[in-house]
Amino acid sequence: MKDKSVSNWIRIALVICGISLVAVQYVPMWSISLDAPQYPEGLELLIFANKIGGDVDIINGLNHYIGMKTLHTQDFFEFTILPYIIWFFTVAFIIVGIFKSRKLLFTLFGLFVSFGIIAMYDFWRWEYNYGHNLDPNAAIIVPGMAYQPPLIGFKQLLNFGAYSIPDIGGWIFVGVGAITLYCVVHEVLKHKKTNK
Repeated sequence: MKDKSVSNWIRIALVICGISLVAVQYVPMWSISLDAPQYPEGLELLIFANKIGGDVDIINGLNHYIGMKTLHTQDFFEFTILPYIIWFFTVAFIIVGIFKSRKLLFTLFGLFVSFGIIAMYDFWRWEYNYGHNLDPNAAIIVPGMAYQPPLIGFKQLLNFGAYSIPDIGGWIFVGVGAITLYCVVHEVLKHKKTNK
């Protein structure tokens, strides 16, 4: 009978990945920084698993002038379900590590990648809606101007430079995804080698 169990070091790596995801519940997942001459210290919008943090009140005040909706945690259903999704993956990684099934590893990887793609699309959609659906009666209207922040990277928005990058929690997700991909590739290559 062919061995369908993953290597012991993969089991340990998966359990560590699961435990590390616990931290994502308590640290920022994403950061949008705004730099402008009138704010030399910069402004920062921090996105946690269950709330929006950072300089929200100041940013909301600025958004009001250009017709953008104000940001409030309760307006996003994602903050209600995201903590549960993260707990699901926390438990799933530990369980797959314990049961050491190659099939479960591949399934977990597929689910994790799918979640990442859906989450990034949802984030882009959120940014698009807030940057394009502007109040026509705003105090400041620039014809043809939209204020959608970049999904990743830098974008100039009037006199503000907007930087959008993963924060601690986001980098943990990236790290877990990279480790899991490495585990999957290792198991695929091992399977091919043993079946020659």
